[in-house]
Amino acid sequence: MALRHHWRGLVVVLTAFFCLTALITTESNSRGASPAVQTPTRPRTVTTSSGRVPDLGPGASLHGKQLFPPDNPWNQDISNLPVDPNSANLIKSMGPNDVLHPDFGTTWQGRPNGIPYIVVAGTQPLVPISFRSYGGESDPGPYPVPRNAPIEGGPDSGTDSDRHVLVIDRDHWKLYEMFSARPVNNGVSWIAGSGAVFDLKSNAVRPAGWTSADAAGLPIFPGLVRYDEVFETREIKHALRFTVPRTRRAYIYPARHYASGDPDPNLPPMGLRVRLKASFDISRYEPPIQVILRALKKYGMFVADNGGGWFLSGAPDPRWSNDQLGMLKTVKGSDFEVVRMDMR
Repeated sequence: MALRHHWRGLVVVLTAFFCLTALITTESNSRGASPAVQTPTRPRTVTTSSGRVPDLGPGASLHGKQLFPPDNPWNQDISNLPVDPNSANLIKSMGPNDVLHPDFGTTWQGRPNGIPYIVVAGTQPLVPISFRSYGGESDPGPYPVPRNAPIEGGPDSGTDSDRHVLVIDRDHWKLYEMFSARPVNNGVSWIAGSGAVFDLKSNAVRPAGWTSADAAGLPIFPGLVRYDEVFETREIKHALRFTVPRTRRAYIYPARHYASGDPDPNLPPMGLRVRLKASFDISRYEPPIQVILRALKKYGMFVADNGGGWFLSGAPDPRWSNDQLGMLKTVKGSDFEVVRMDMR
């Protein structure tokens, strides 16, 4: 009996000891003692932007901010719309065996490869713009074009470049675009072949028959593949833009202008929309390329200008991998289909 009381007392003492130790440890941690080191988790992307406010500067991130209202054609999911009855002939005229060509990347022949853009604040000073070729179809200046606005092909590019200049006013949420643009007196003013202003809060389109900085009368910037979407948000939530060698003397909504004299119904009109077939297997591609291919399935791309066959437009960025983008060249014209034109 005495032995039993002895062990019972020992149990009470040990219990009190462990409770006191736990209490001291808890108190120590609550006063700032370092907790036990945990095994690091797999790295993840953290968005530091607050409120989806775009950054400023050339090639700046928009942090996922949507261009135009949600119901705008550029933001329309066309993955389930019917195929156009003339799709096969239209694809044939565009080159079914030609491959998708990324018309953007890092550099090409020493110049930035793609159509550049710059994001400015609402306080950016306005400068005069003089239009030389399509003044009657251009939105008059002044435009908020900074002196350092990047020019497609570089500031010294010649007639081999369209010399587009794209400016996004992030505070007024407007887009300013110029074709064949050249600065005067180091950017005190500019001359351009044509220019267009788009309210990114509106679904308004150009007047019927009017060009823009693009042959189709469409905005250019919304149709670009951008680095921030592919690698930051990892999703492109809008249609893209591409060119073909021959187009029809016609345009369909939302395009507003044509650049051809050929009435052949088997040629694509400006504004024709194609999508990557749902059956096309994208699983073999690297994740960044899958981002682009998923967008081509869900939102498709618009015929926007005459140019290289199946040339997909994008913005230049030194962080692109040209080898990785080259994977797009395994996609053929026959992998696309035309979205029914009277259903849009």
